[in-house]
Amino acid sequence: MTMASKTKPIIIEIFSKPDCHLCDEAKQEITKMKKRFLLDVREINITESPDVYEIYKLEIPVILINGRKAFKYRVEADQLLKRLLSEARP
Repeated sequence: MTMASKTKPIIIEIFSKPDCHLCDEAKQEITKMKKRFLLDVREINITESPDVYEIYKLEIPVILINGRKAFKYRVEADQLLKRLLSEARP
């Protein structure tokens, strides 16, 4: 049984930009977790907003889980799993 059947969606925001290999790797790890969790994944291209670009330009990818910064630069599968499990608890 997946955690997705018991919980409301976990909101994941990915601040990234085109041609960013670390961003692509982070997205792959997050996509894998969709099999276990109900995720609402939102990708934000930082190049589309000068304000957002200034905040995140040196840190991408930046991953927020339910509005809190969870990762920057790299997303490790085991750490992502721990974070999602803690968010999925009732």
